[in-house]
Amino acid sequence: MTLGIQHSSVAVFAPSPILTVTVENGPDGGEVHFHPGGQGFWVARMAASLGARVSLCVPLGGESGDVLRALLDAEGIEVLAVRTGGANAAYLHDRRSGERQPIVETQSPGLGRHELDELYGVALTAGLDSGAMLLTGPRHGHVLPAETYTRLAGDLRANGRPVLADLTGEPLRAALRGGLDLLKLSLEELHAEGLASGAGLADLDAPIRQLGREGAECVLVSRGPDPALALVGGRLLEVSGPRFAAIDPRGAGDSMFAALGVGVAAGLELEEAMRLGVAAGALNVTRHGLGSGHVKEIDRLLGQVRIRDAV
Repeated sequence: MTLGIQHSSVAVFAPSPILTVTVENGPDGGEVHFHPGGQGFWVARMAASLGARVSLCVPLGGESGDVLRALLDAEGIEVLAVRTGGANAAYLHDRRSGERQPIVETQSPGLGRHELDELYGVALTAGLDSGAMLLTGPRHGHVLPAETYTRLAGDLRANGRPVLADLTGEPLRAALRGGLDLLKLSLEELHAEGLASGAGLADLDAPIRQLGREGAECVLVSRGPDPALALVGGRLLEVSGPRFAAIDPRGAGDSMFAALGVGVAAGLELEEAMRLGVAAGALNVTRHGLGSGHVKEIDRLLGQVRIRDAV
């Protein structure tokens, strides 16, 4: 199946990328590693790993933005950057003890009016030129007005482009007002939004259908090692994949979301796109890198994904 997605194209809206600096043990003492980070980048990296052409729409500024630009270019992703007056967020973590110890973290800057206009224009045209737009959230709430998501989702869908979102808080509500082809949430995020308190079908059926009524044509809720629940065409489905011992469960949701977007952009039916997403998310928990995985391995896992009506 994955051979059919390798010529697809996606745009990723990433309003607050972050420069990550990590100190780790090495053979000759400490080693310092520099990487791009943030939800949008991890989603873009996974989409590129699947063979899709990826356009990453980002604001970049300051010294941290200059470093981010060089690191992003090395990833083989098309970087559609808007220059900002403020520097991008960055963090320094020390992992020499085996545990992640935060040393310092700066915040993403709020976008000025002209910067926001430029970023919106870049994202709108990239979305129109791609098979699907993937909306990711800001790292900090002050980065941009939530209504940006309403406009972007509405404008793209009005022009026939699928829009998928993995958002929480006000950006989630705003994107729903614009309309979404697919909304992806984790169980923890559903709880944090106050939409549900339990984890079973009886607890989640009504909240998932409510999100559908509020503007999401399809809703997928991941539940860690338990089968995901999906609302597709009014049917509530259970999507189960292979279960692996997790080295690092972080990033599984981003891998799932990226693969969903690539599948939709390639014209797969939603159930097949979900199969791809669950396989990518399952593989990611076996890896240290967030939003990572190889297309051949994901392809081999597709046969392990089962979809059935939730009962």
